[in-house]
Amino acid sequence: TESKHRRRGGDLKTRSTELASAATVSPLTAVLPASTTGKKSIVLSNETRKELFKQAKVTKEERRAQIDERYKYLISRLADGIGLSEQQVEKAVISDDKFQFIEQFFAPAGIKKLLFFYQNVLQQKLNTSLRSDGSTKSLLQKKLFITMGSTEDFTGTCAFFLRISDKVVTVSNVSQEVNFGIIDCTNGNILEGLEFFLSQIMIPALKSQQNWGTVKEGLKNSQIQDFLYSVDKFVGILSSSRQNIEDKIQLTKVDIDVYVSNLQNPSDCITAG
Repeated sequence: TESKHRRRGGDLKTRSTELASAATVSPLTAVLPASTTGKKSIVLSNETRKELFKQAKVTKEERRAQIDERYKYLISRLADGIGLSEQQVEKAVISDDKFQFIEQFFAPAGIKKLLFFYQNVLQQKLNTSLRSDGSTKSLLQKKLFITMGSTEDFTGTCAFFLRISDKVVTVSNVSQEVNFGIIDCTNGNILEGLEFFLSQIMIPALKSQQNWGTVKEGLKNSQIQDFLYSVDKFVGILSSSRQNIEDKIQLTKVDIDVYVSNLQNPSDCITAG
């Protein structure tokens, strides 16, 4: 009986340790790819996984209840821009570990930008049995997730929301206070994506802009003209850089040992040269 109590105590302690280590992230982290969370995968027991999935389900429902017209506005813009259904976008948003960034974006004097990446990431299949080494299968799948933009490699599409003031973002002003845009950098072609976004979208929009705030002269103002010239020049630099990279000369790798192994004196060096 004493040994049984000890074993039970040990089992409870082991499970508590597993849950504690898993809870250092969020309940949703266990179902996210390691590449988007920046943390190493944690091998968990089936019982612990069930507990985490249960917690994750509760968290998702709480977040779903939090969605108002502001969230729906963002979701509809993302769905239209990326080509997903609103249901798919909502599911991705409420499952994201960085969900709280959205509320921080809406807050008065909150964060100025909200970024989403939509690209291929390695995702673990947690519903499959563990391999002999304790690992799980990983598949490359497209995923929409919130990001700071500095922790993951950018290889797909970036959808972004920008605030235009420090006002609190409300249901009534979200469409006026928040700008939306997309940069398509499929296969990691960041220069090409940025060049297209600036030259085909931003510059035409700026040149047709009538209201420049406190600048009454608008496009006739010398500072506005200098600004537009600088943007044009920057796009030209991007284009030149992209072309230089695409047209680069790839030198063939040479096995140097073949040429230097028989060099005995200076004349051999001259002959090899």
